[in-house]
Amino acid sequence: MKRVDTTPRKDWQAKLEAAGFGFHTTTVPYWNENHYYSISMPEADAIHEATQELWDMCLVAVQHVIDNDLWEKFHIPLFMRQHIINSWNNDVPSIYGRFDLVVKPDGTIKMLEFNADTPTSLYEAAVAQWDWLQETNPNKDQFNSIHEEMIAYWSYLKPFLNSGPIYFSCIKNSLEDYTTTEYMRDCAIQAGLDARFINMEDIGWNGFDFTDLDEDRIPNLFKLYPWEWLVNEEFGQHVPSSSTLFIEPSWRMILSNKAILPILWELFRGNKYLLASYFTKDTLVNYVKKPLLSREGSNVQIYENNTLVAETTGEYGEEGFVYQELCKLPEFGTDKVIVGSWVVGQKPVGIGFRESTTSISDDKSRFVPHLIE
Repeated sequence: MKRVDTTPRKDWQAKLEAAGFGFHTTTVPYWNENHYYSISMPEADAIHEATQELWDMCLVAVQHVIDNDLWEKFHIPLFMRQHIINSWNNDVPSIYGRFDLVVKPDGTIKMLEFNADTPTSLYEAAVAQWDWLQETNPNKDQFNSIHEEMIAYWSYLKPFLNSGPIYFSCIKNSLEDYTTTEYMRDCAIQAGLDARFINMEDIGWNGFDFTDLDEDRIPNLFKLYPWEWLVNEEFGQHVPSSSTLFIEPSWRMILSNKAILPILWELFRGNKYLLASYFTKDTLVNYVKKPLLSREGSNVQIYENNTLVAETTGEYGEEGFVYQELCKLPEFGTDKVIVGSWVVGQKPVGIGFRESTTSISDDKSRFVPHLIE
């Protein structure tokens, strides 16, 4: 893997906006095509293999948590536990997720975490970097079949959805969330589904069902809204008694919680893709302390030789923390890079690169396109 400097496309901002990518720049540039990441086909194959094995291990871990009633370790509310079990046993449709991986120059691949509920950077990985490739390097390839696989999987899921339309929802006033949600809705439309949009704030409850603004029942709901937020709101108390099919399903609450990291280590200790992880510091000397539930790198601390060397602030951590062996990110100049590896359905489908000047990736990290050569 290497980083290659290049010249940005003329009027790249206008081109991204024309394609629906309006959040390419916030307070700082988010999309960066001043350079790209180049990987070889063997490296792409290795990431594919790692992602598939990690996904398979995650499914084993979910069953283990349910079989052994490990709910307290995840701080999952009592009222949601049977709903999670039912969604798992009934194989409620699940569509996507993103592993954050460290890919080192020597070929070592380690998982930092799995973004199993509302993972970000989907549109950038599926569409924006593909458009960049077609314009700048049309004879090259990319580890990226996200868009085609997303449409195909929505089509596959049609018989498993409740009868009626599927609603796509996110909160108001978030351009990034809206872009991702509308992208997912567009994929569903291309797959032949009756896909409608509704803001999360506009979803109602009639005493029996979740409803839209016309008070029609919502039979299926794709929500770009975290489960841990929903279940801690009064509105979320209605979930177990509703007939709505949620995507992502509630069993994803297990995988989106950092408590899954020590569970994976317990089950697959020594696996080459895993970092040692515990519910206490244990014997770790160089480690990362992560909240069970957090967003965009908030409330993370890095320790080297038991000394705090980096941290982020935020409002997370009330539920507790996990402790993960420190794995330093590859550096290119002053930037540190993480590979986001996407799963659609049951298989790996593509990657995206995010880089940051800090050791903890946060909401200021930048998305950089890649190619295979």
